[in-house]
Amino acid sequence: MAETTIDRAGTGGRRERKKAATRQAIADTALRLFLERGYEQVGVREIAEVADVSVSTLFNYFPQGKEALVFDEDARHEAALVRAVTDRPPGQTVSDALRAHLTGFVDSAHTRDPRFADFQRLIQQTPALREYARAMWLRHEEALARALADQTGRPHDDLICAAYARFTLEIIAFAGSRPDPAAAVEQACLLLDQGWTTAVARHDPATATSPTA
Repeated sequence: MAETTIDRAGTGGRRERKKAATRQAIADTALRLFLERGYEQVGVREIAEVADVSVSTLFNYFPQGKEALVFDEDARHEAALVRAVTDRPPGQTVSDALRAHLTGFVDSAHTRDPRFADFQRLIQQTPALREYARAMWLRHEEALARALADQTGRPHDDLICAAYARFTLEIIAFAGSRPDPAAAVEQACLLLDQGWTTAVARHDPATATSPTA
């Protein structure tokens, strides 16, 4: 869901706060209309009119188009995924760190916005949004794979890290279609962790008992 952090302390200046507020207002308007009437039944021109901005202004804030009005946290998600691996506590495995991050993401989304359940239904019922959401998460595959490789001492083109990154990111789409997304994340991660541990141990027996593998 689109969410903009507005600098209320004044460090960003009045112009930046106004731009952030306008961006958030457009995203909130779009989501409200999508939830009320369905994604396919609402056009960009109507969103701009209800948000009281021009169509060109809307595209200035959301140049990627209509889908970006629903998913507006792409860069933040990638940075958070990488930090979950690189900034994990000493002794925590990368698989435990990613499981905690994904479970926390789902839990916080439910807590942060009461519309989250409706938002998830909107995605699952709209093929264009469902595919966009999956593609959005998979864009982080390379960054996550590189972080995994760096943290486990493997080359950046390592297939184990690439596969683990891909399947980890697929968990979000899998969990989103389940009645209890947090439980789905937990179970999928536990299953994936077994494959990660086995694959790493098979290719590098020295890491089989490593607390950080």
